[in-house]
Amino acid sequence: MVTRNQINTKDIIVGIVGLGLMGSSIAVALLIAGHPVVGIAPIDDEKERASLHIKELLLNAAKTGLLKRPLRDYLASLTISDDYHELDDCQLVLECVLEDIEVKKEIYRKITRIVERKTIIATNTSAIPISVLQQYVAHPENFIGIHWSEPAFVTRFMEITKGNETSENVATWIFDLAHCWGKEPTLLKKDIRGFITNRLMYSAYRETFSLVEKRQVSIEDIDKAFRYGVGSWITLMGIFGRMDFEGLKKYETVFNNIFPELTNSDSVPDIMQRMVDIQAKGIHNCHGLYDYTQAEAEQWDKAFASFNKEIYHLSLLYPSGKTPIELTKKSRELTKE
Repeated sequence: MVTRNQINTKDIIVGIVGLGLMGSSIAVALLIAGHPVVGIAPIDDEKERASLHIKELLLNAAKTGLLKRPLRDYLASLTISDDYHELDDCQLVLECVLEDIEVKKEIYRKITRIVERKTIIATNTSAIPISVLQQYVAHPENFIGIHWSEPAFVTRFMEITKGNETSENVATWIFDLAHCWGKEPTLLKKDIRGFITNRLMYSAYRETFSLVEKRQVSIEDIDKAFRYGVGSWITLMGIFGRMDFEGLKKYETVFNNIFPELTNSDSVPDIMQRMVDIQAKGIHNCHGLYDYTQAEAEQWDKAFASFNKEIYHLSLLYPSGKTPIELTKKSRELTKE
């Protein structure tokens, strides 16, 4: 396969099956990167909704400064259909449907019946092991996990995960291609449940629910601790970088004192079970761990869009793996622009 520097995204047709919120956002990311994109809408009436939503997202991307060409040029590279035969010429097909194995199995059956043997099939799953899903495709060596984060066209996050049978060449090519998408991807060569990001976040969720249920802290204070503590440094240096920055000396004592106090619960927290029982959906129905008015829910949508625009540009100033001197130089260059 070609190296990262030899990749020309214009020559790589990418298919996306499933054009809900995440699938549409991924389509925009790929269009911005220069790919011709074929979107398959397997759900009734999804074609029309997806077409409108993708156009809206492209307009948002334009406001963020991500579009280098007129909007019509990107739309001209997009095909939306409910006919799987449109995937004929795709070198890569991304599955982005419900986290339901039976649903995914049927999608893979339809994809593999159409595409060529060498076509890479990927899943956006964040929960189901890649090694489980790849047994449902004809050529598991060409199956891989590509976990995006919403909004896909702004965030620099991406987890690439090999299954037990995934080819090393396929993993390397996807890893290189992800850099053409403006990502700073991780490559997980061993398929572990939850991958990297979710395992880290779920460990934090478990501890925070434990503290709240013991009435040791409030939900509001937990959120403040994350926003103004972790949030003040984590985009810049990550967890291990933070330890190095602080000098490491204190951590042996801290670990010995705190690790034994952390929860090891393996059940769903009572608070979350209540949320499920009352069908709470957070800002999507104004009932959750917090309650919202409709106006407040809409404000969160707007705030998230604005924040993602700012954090995207901030992350460009401080990419991973750079020395402080290089960071300062890059920051000056981008500030001049």
